[in-house]
Amino acid sequence: MNQTNDGARLSLKSETTDRRNLVDAYLQLTKEVLPSLAKSGGQDWPVRQDHCFQRIVLDTICGGVWYAYLNRPAYKNLTHEQARRAVDLCREIAEGRADLQQLNNQSLIWRGKSRVRT
Repeated sequence: MNQTNDGARLSLKSETTDRRNLVDAYLQLTKEVLPSLAKSGGQDWPVRQDHCFQRIVLDTICGGVWYAYLNRPAYKNLTHEQARRAVDLCREIAEGRADLQQLNNQSLIWRGKSRVRT
């Protein structure tokens, strides 16, 4: 095998591992970290359940209802870039740099369930 093929294989393996790590981080953030923050009472968030955080994050990174863009289960079908964006958005939410109320409202609008809360 030549070095070019070996380098490409290593790059692909590294990206696959990185993608898995990103997906694992996304799952931990949406299943544990964000719900825990929501339930601690320190946040005035419109949602508390893990599946709600997943809906909001996935809809946001897809720009619409996520299942119109991804096969189910979503976490197994995220691209590397989508997984990275999902993790980044989760961290922004956790750190208060993203407006969860606005993101939730947009997700509900995409789903035809808009109920604007201020």
